[in-house]
Amino acid sequence: MGKRKVTKRNSSGLDSSLKARSLSKGLRKKVTEGLLYVESTYNNTKVNLTDTKGDTLAWSSSGALGFKGAKKGTPYAAGKIGELLGEKAAQAGIKEVRAIVKGAGSGRESAIRSFAAFGIDILSIEDRTPVPHNGPKPRKPRHI
Repeated sequence: MGKRKVTKRNSSGLDSSLKARSLSKGLRKKVTEGLLYVESTYNNTKVNLTDTKGDTLAWSSSGALGFKGAKKGTPYAAGKIGELLGEKAAQAGIKEVRAIVKGAGSGRESAIRSFAAFGIDILSIEDRTPVPHNGPKPRKPRHI
């Protein structure tokens, strides 16, 4: 049998080494405004922070923070992602963002709320969830 990797978790149940590692990579650009893309599905939440042109400054997902299985899609995991990107945005000097939300998961709102807790103004929240206009072709009638 191989050796087992032992990870220490803090009281919140989050792997602190993963959070520290992602915060240690500071942002190279200094910008004042940007875009916050939140993609929230039933199984995961991904958050991407870009400048106004769309170039990625920082990103994270609930899986990247150490959440596994059904816990990835929870509002708590999305809040932790928002906190992490809020810290990165504060380091980069971002003052205001426009949030663009996609998906129907439960982490949509909590990721934005925890991001805004770092004193960053959210100018607008836009919902870009894809909605089918006509849907798939219906089944053919059964032949009996």
